[in-house]
Amino acid sequence: MAQITQEQRDEIREAFGMFDKNGDGHISVAEIKEVMRAFGQNPTEAEAKQMIEEIDDNNNGFIDYPEFEAMMLKKGLKTREEEEEEMKNAFKVFDRNGDGYVSTSELRETMASLGEPLTQEELEDMISEADKNNDGRIDYLEFAKVMAR
Repeated sequence: MAQITQEQRDEIREAFGMFDKNGDGHISVAEIKEVMRAFGQNPTEAEAKQMIEEIDDNNNGFIDYPEFEAMMLKKGLKTREEEEEEMKNAFKVFDRNGDGYVSTSELRETMASLGEPLTQEELEDMISEADKNNDGRIDYLEFAKVMAR
């Protein structure tokens, strides 16, 4: 297995936790579907099962952490263009109305749909940290700078 930093390992663990909603150490078909819906996708049961089968090396019907980590490491070597495309796609998830900005309400809705509801204070802190031109919303460049940290 490739050498990875503790920071990379922590990021992979955090990503796994976003999918493993019930914390049982496995990603199920239902959990895949739930996360995909949060990102505006609506996979069928068969499509979700196929996603799991592609990664499920031990054929237990779930994605376990070692399988998830191996997949993330294999897909982890990205070009600058791929990283930029991923950043744009992530911004689109938050920019729900497509106006080119992330508002406080869009941030609240997106985080809640990802299972991470935020208090008003947390929302305001996140917006103010990213909002360098103080217009009360986050544009793509502000978003990219925060995400790149």
